[in-house]
Amino acid sequence: MTTIEFNCHFNSLQNKLLPFAYRLTNNVEDAKDLIQETALRAYNNKEKFETGTNFKAWVTTIMRNTFINIYRKKKNRATSSEPADSYVFVNENHAVDNSAHSNMTMVELDGMMHTLDNIYRTPFQLFFEGYKYEEIAENMNLPIGTVKSRIFFARQKLMETIKYSYAYDTTVLN
Repeated sequence: MTTIEFNCHFNSLQNKLLPFAYRLTNNVEDAKDLIQETALRAYNNKEKFETGTNFKAWVTTIMRNTFINIYRKKKNRATSSEPADSYVFVNENHAVDNSAHSNMTMVELDGMMHTLDNIYRTPFQLFFEGYKYEEIAENMNLPIGTVKSRIFFARQKLMETIKYSYAYDTTVLN
């Protein structure tokens, strides 16, 4: 498809794309931005368009995928790059004293870990030290599913031990 053909097809389709873009974004300005981004992506990939197929369907698919990608990026940015100082004073009047240090020490937790069977303790300790499931599976010559289940059962057994020893509500630990 030549640039002239692309421009002709896309220009005739723009009036139909705006309502679709608006339905996706629920905002006129965002819809216009989405159309521009779609036009850019469609133009950059115009050689992939097969002549004789439905141009409108091809462009709307690009638009929908572009919207999904933009939405995911915004969602990830909103959760990962939120300024920390904006939440500093939110719970200022609701401070809670954390007495975990007085209730359990790492020595006690380590002792509880040693009560686990070796088949559960070893993968759990490796995972706790930062190894990935794949690395643990390779190191122990086990299938990855077995490693995951052993780590899961080790967590469950530790939570039961903590609950029994300290009468804690372990739902907080999940």
